Amino acid sequence: MRFSSSGSVLAAAALLASTLLTSTGALAADAPKTTPAVGATAAAQGGPDGGAPQTDPNALVATVNGEKITLGDIRKAATNMPPQLRQLPPNVIFPMLVNQAVDQKAIQIAARKDNLQNDPETKAAMETAANTALQNSWLSKQVMPQLTDAAVHDYYVKNYANKPAEKEVHARHILVKTEAEANDIIKQLKGGADFGTLAAKLSTDKGSAQNNGGDLGWFKKGDMVPAFSDAAFAMKPGTYSQTPVKSQFGYHVIQVLEDRTVPVPKEDEVKDKIRQKLVQEDVRTAVEKATSGVKIVRYGPDGKVVPDNAQPAIAGTPKKN
Repeated sequence: MRFSSSGSVLAAAALLASTLLTSTGALAADAPKTTPAVGATAAAQGGPDGGAPQTDPNALVATVNGEKITLGDIRKAATNMPPQLRQLPPNVIFPMLVNQAVDQKAIQIAARKDNLQNDPETKAAMETAANTALQNSWLSKQVMPQLTDAAVHDYYVKNYANKPAEKEVHARHILVKTEAEANDIIKQLKGGADFGTLAAKLSTDKGSAQNNGGDLGWFKKGDMVPAFSDAAFAMKPGTYSQTPVKSQFGYHVIQVLEDRTVPVPKEDEVKDKIRQKLVQEDVRTAVEKATSGVKIVRYGPDGKVVPDNAQPAIAGTPKKN
């Protein structure tokens, strides 16, 4: 568990950013919008008579009860392929995607024959899917024009290039509810008790305690809440805190295992991380743009209108490694 010091965040924007990242491959990396192998296979197969290559996205690759499946459909399907499948030979990928599209079309026809499109649950699911697609399409149009190589470079220059090398600490901790419990743990450590064993037995941070003996891995000072970071970064490797460290999560007993100075990463090394950060920032801006243009009325559990100034701040939450 990492104890974030990020403060208030727009959780809705973060969720939308996550959805957009997973639904729009171009946002997450420099992947091409189509899989070259699919285009290469289509070209190699040529037209129906073995002549000119199929490059027209409207070119037919199959029909199911007369419903068309085009080369464009197959190219779209290819963008959703897992990376490991993209490594398959082109003459394997193309027919595999065509067969998948045929199966899907057949299922859709069978579902419509059973009139499932009018089933209430199915209609609700279809409406949700349509709204999600509409939402993601709008967000993509707001975000994608901003996600340029120049924007990535500018962010790198501002946030990385001119920064000094940063210190990192590798530490573990035991988190308990009371100061008395923390003092008792320190007493046991002074008596020769094993830190990892105590963490697994006593720490309320089960994520780090049960499998890792309280190990939090490497972290920078800004990754943790100030009280925790200040204590950890003031300690020497091989030592543990002599007094409990209090944070909003409880009382910590910290053991610093190692420290190191990390050089400023090269732009290529953090390019994808910067892209994700820019997507999150641009989605947050887009959400604020959308909500500022509409009238919003919120209601509490009692059915009464909740004033805007009564909305609780969304506190930063611990985030997993």
